[in-house]
Amino acid sequence: MTNTKDPLLQPFRLKHLTLKNRIMSTAHEPAYSEGGMPTDRYRLYHVEKAKGGIALTMTAGSASVSRDSPPAFGNLLAWKDEIVPHLKRLADDCHGYGTAVMIQLTHLGRRTNWNKGDWLPVLAPSPIREPAHRHFPKEIEDWDIERIVADYASAAHRMQEAGLDGIEFEAYGHLMDSFWSPATNRREDDFGGSLENRMRFSNMVVDAVRKAVGPDFIVGIRMVADEDWDRGLSREEGVEIARRFAASGKIDFLNIIRGHIDHDAALNDVIPIQGMAASPHLDFAGEVRAATKFPVFHAARIADVATARHAITEGKLDMVGMTRAHIADPHIVRKIIAGREQQIRPCVGATYCLDRIYEGGEALCIHNAATGREGLIAHEIARAEKPRKAVVIGAGPAGLEAARVLAERGHSVELFEATGKAGGQVNLMIRNPRRKEMIGIVDWRLAELERLGVPIHYDTYAGPEDVLALSPDLVVVATGGFAQSPELESGEDLVVSSWDILAGAVKPEGPVLLFDDNGGHQGMSAAEVIANAGLDLEVVSPERFFAPEMGGMNHVPYATLFAERGVRVTINTRLKSVRREGNGLVATLGSDFSKGTMEERRVAQVVVEHGTAVNADLYFELKPHSRNVGSVDYPALVARRHPLPKRNPESGFDLIRIGDAIESRNIHASIYDALRYCSLL
Repeated sequence: MTNTKDPLLQPFRLKHLTLKNRIMSTAHEPAYSEGGMPTDRYRLYHVEKAKGGIALTMTAGSASVSRDSPPAFGNLLAWKDEIVPHLKRLADDCHGYGTAVMIQLTHLGRRTNWNKGDWLPVLAPSPIREPAHRHFPKEIEDWDIERIVADYASAAHRMQEAGLDGIEFEAYGHLMDSFWSPATNRREDDFGGSLENRMRFSNMVVDAVRKAVGPDFIVGIRMVADEDWDRGLSREEGVEIARRFAASGKIDFLNIIRGHIDHDAALNDVIPIQGMAASPHLDFAGEVRAATKFPVFHAARIADVATARHAITEGKLDMVGMTRAHIADPHIVRKIIAGREQQIRPCVGATYCLDRIYEGGEALCIHNAATGREGLIAHEIARAEKPRKAVVIGAGPAGLEAARVLAERGHSVELFEATGKAGGQVNLMIRNPRRKEMIGIVDWRLAELERLGVPIHYDTYAGPEDVLALSPDLVVVATGGFAQSPELESGEDLVVSSWDILAGAVKPEGPVLLFDDNGGHQGMSAAEVIANAGLDLEVVSPERFFAPEMGGMNHVPYATLFAERGVRVTINTRLKSVRREGNGLVATLGSDFSKGTMEERRVAQVVVEHGTAVNADLYFELKPHSRNVGSVDYPALVARRHPLPKRNPESGFDLIRIGDAIESRNIHASIYDALRYCSLL
């Protein structure tokens, strides 16, 4: 039953536009574009949120207005005329569900690379290096300012032609606010010095845009109102800029940011990840709203409905951004309206989505594999034409997802787990207290399986005879794997695994050498546990940098802890062997780059991380008895057709294996396996 008094479901009037509720997705760049254009994949991603009931979806993060603002994160190219029909189709489709569509426009300034796009010079108010992209920008000239202001106006007019409901300027870490900040503006002309001078460029842009789109088109700004930086824009000046925009009559809303983003550590304070405080800047955004008495939007890890409701109820915000939350579940609003909040798939703060973007990939949710794949896989599971009896072995993320999807399809499902607890390797991850939110991946699926009536048989080792005795139509093997050690010349019996440390099966003893040639969270989480125990630790990796399987945002908490605890990191180095000497161990290290180079470390413990060894015995025992003999038609799977050929027609069951039972990968791959197979079966 709909709660019509829910503050989140109340409409908000913005100029002539009525937003149907108070929930929005703020601008971000999922990197789904093709050639800078929002083609079908991009469009369907936003349309799914519209289907889910969101009031406003803000596209782009950000769309570039000029050629010399080349795409650093798969940005849309708002300076091209051909973007108009793509955006018009996106807007029309979203409008069909009553969802407003806006776009964020920017000139990236120094927050990009000169070797992108057309290889034009990157520019900024002053030639101050930007650490995140490792370059030294050109100092902007008068003719640059003139043409870029005109580019903003032209881009805004294109957005109006596309039928969008409005635009938003991006002013944190990009060109516009680079003029505001003393950290990036050292000019001595009319664009530097006083606050009035430092706002001159942004005022020129606003005036030019207003002239291009007229007084009625909605124009807002996502702006930093406090860089939280001893040499940056102060809180006082930032709030004053907000006041001036509000009083100008030319801006319709403020979308408030706090912090600066010139390097990864600072970026994490603006966009917190798991283990960090939730909604850390909400109160500040509320203070700006009180100071300006103007419409204020805001998003910064507002991941749950309760916090969003609090933000509206207490008058801190007019529109609340739940951006990463909608990557995890684009149907949040629809579930609130239906009284099904408990079914909302939680954002667990893993930030797999943003890390992929910043490392040159596309946004993917760690545990919603349909996001970004809307053209291939529906978020809502369709019922199968014919119910089947399915047996799923293993209750890690892959097995839980398989059981959930098969049950949603209408199949009769039984799930078997050899241990007394569901979750698989997630249970190891959460032994690191900073990553405890990852349990949401498991808890949500357990709640869904309970709702769907799927029995889980714990402490049950299912052998081939047990499975066959159930006379299944489908068997899903999701048995995961075990920790494995790297191949050493000698001493494999003297090392312990990162799993041993995380599980508490082995107590860390210092000094510790941790050799990680997997490069993900597993080894780094063990390192974090060891460092937090106060032990002397050296992390050794054969890679060019440590933990290459993680992006910059998840790198930050590990790097911070390592700096604070004096953890040494040694790269380009491989563990060759371990031997016992007295009461300790001697680890011999070598180099892949110099065969004759060797050195030794005397330690109390050697911990290794070498991925997951496949546990597939059950699969291979069942394989000859199955209808498809384990085989998969990959072209059919990719094309979303039934993927299992009939090689043994006398058999009564199909057989698939998923997740780490195939090979050592990650949670997203395991869940994607389960979804892409089981939604077809």
